[in-house]
Parts: sequence; structure tokens; C-alpha cells
Amino acid sequence: MNPVDAAQRWARTWKDAWEALDVDAVVALYAADVVFSSQPFRPPYRGVAGVAEYVGQAFGSEEHPVVRMSEPIVQGDRASVSWWTALSEDGDEATLAGTSVMRFDTGGLVIEQWDTWNLLPERSDPPGWSFF
Repeated sequence: MNPVDAAQRWARTWKDAWEALDVDAVVALYAADVVFSSQPFRPPYRGVAGVAEYVGQAFGSEEHPVVRMSEPIVQGDRASVSWWTALSEDGDEATLAGTSVMRFDTGGLVIEQWDTWNLLPERSDPPGWSFF
């Protein structure tokens, strides 16, 4: 799979899966030996079991997510996607805004992902950026 198609699949799948709180759909995007960094200063999660652990824990405390994704920016086997998600987390309203940078293998699976994001303790709409 070419990296543009892989990145678009990643963005659309994450959007749909996050809104459905579907851990399995997210995990299916990752290679067996992926290195997944959910924040710059946290130790990375390794392998699909690590991705499942992280996503399962995150989705387990979230309700009613409304997810928006940017069109991916792709260069070579790497892509970045900005995202904006309003949700309830442990009963509190919140908005997460961030960017994921990933690298794909030739089959279109993520072999490396690095995320950075910010948290606002209320629901908020994005400021007019281009999202789907």
C-alpha cells in the first residue's frame, strides 16, 4: 500500500474507531513490532499488545467522543495527521488536540508513531481548521 493511502486509512479508521470506542479497529492499523509513543515524555508502548493496552485504557475512560482529523501530510514513508477530539473523560468534559507522526511499512501498517497533544478541560470546537 502506498503511504498516502495508508495515512488516509489511518486517519479515517482512527476517527471512526475513536467515536465508536473500538479498540480492535485501531490495533489493526499497527505492525506486530510497532513502537508507539503516546506522549513525548512517556515510555513508548511496544507491539500490538502495547497499542491495545494504551488504547483500551484511554477508550475505557472516555464517552461520546466527537473526532475530527486533518488530511494527512505525507513524505516518503512518513505522515502526520492533526486531530481534535471533544469528549467526556471520567465524567468531565474535555478536548484533546494533537498531532500524530507515523511511519508505515510497505503493507501500510504503522511501524512507528509519535504523538503530542494538549488537553483543555472543557468541550471545544476547532478554530476553523480544515478537518473531516
